[in-house]
Amino acid sequence: IWSQGGFSRWPRQFAGMGNLLKVLTREIENYPHFFLDFENAQPTDGEQEVWNQVNAVLQDSESILTELQAYKGAGQEIRDAIQNPSDGQLQDRAWNSVCPLVGRLKRFYEFSLRLEKALQSLLESLTCPPYTPTQHLEREQALAKQFAEILHFTLRFDELKMKNPAIQNDFSYYRRTISRNRINNMHLDAENEVNNEMANRMSLFYAEATPMLKTLSDATTKFVSENKTLPIENTTDCLSTMASVCKVMLETPEYRSRFTNDETLLFCMRVMVGVIILYDHVHPVGAFAKTSKIDMKGCIKVLKEQPPNNVEGLLNALREVESPATNVRVGPEGDLEQAGAC
Repeated sequence: IWSQGGFSRWPRQFAGMGNLLKVLTREIENYPHFFLDFENAQPTDGEQEVWNQVNAVLQDSESILTELQAYKGAGQEIRDAIQNPSDGQLQDRAWNSVCPLVGRLKRFYEFSLRLEKALQSLLESLTCPPYTPTQHLEREQALAKQFAEILHFTLRFDELKMKNPAIQNDFSYYRRTISRNRINNMHLDAENEVNNEMANRMSLFYAEATPMLKTLSDATTKFVSENKTLPIENTTDCLSTMASVCKVMLETPEYRSRFTNDETLLFCMRVMVGVIILYDHVHPVGAFAKTSKIDMKGCIKVLKEQPPNNVEGLLNALREVESPATNVRVGPEGDLEQAGAC
């Protein structure tokens, strides 16, 4: 670990990994700054149990994204069925097309529940006494990397979902058909897979513009409320430190050059935006307040310096955030503005 006076005295396993470097060349309003090696962090013996639990969830994340990216919907079949309500063959064709798609949507929703539990496990590890959140990130780089991977997946999932209106159209048609046939006392086999209670929960999930991020925000808020003996600062400081980590890596050429994969830059951007939104949900006055430990102007400046195609979805996610306590939000041009301003 490099510090201002040279290499600090860390156990060999940490000094050799070089996963977390203190950045003391910048002193911006006392924000914590670190360089976290998202590419190479490996779990220590103390992290292994939690890491294994979370890894069992994360290993399914790529297949979820692949399925979502390939999701084409049953738009044509649904339109044909609606336009020809008396044509039983077209009704059957639409139903048989929608049912497997709803099964896929159910898998996505169930994965969000697994992700919620994984996030809470990581928050427990990264915020518990006697260590501060900063010390946790220094000692448990592999868990910090998994936390980042959850946020990275979440932003990728929500970006894909926002671009695919077929998801809500398919599910709406499914629910209407279920209701209509229930009224007509007709039994549909698909209802055994997605019953009414599950359908209600899924409907709320997919009604959100960013459903995975909403799930994580609610999970973080729930974690804070259920751990009343744990100071809320333990959680918010963990999030603000992660935001600073990503911001410094993105804006500092000498640290950007350490990455061996260009995708790591986009990874950092997604993680930074994710922790900002989580922080805004959990912190009493939000991420936009002057007392916030997140340099919001600096974070937005870093995003605006990136290629527009890489950041438009991330800026849109931030535009969904508006701190009631400060009445500030991210405007159309990516600048901070008063909510409701013209």
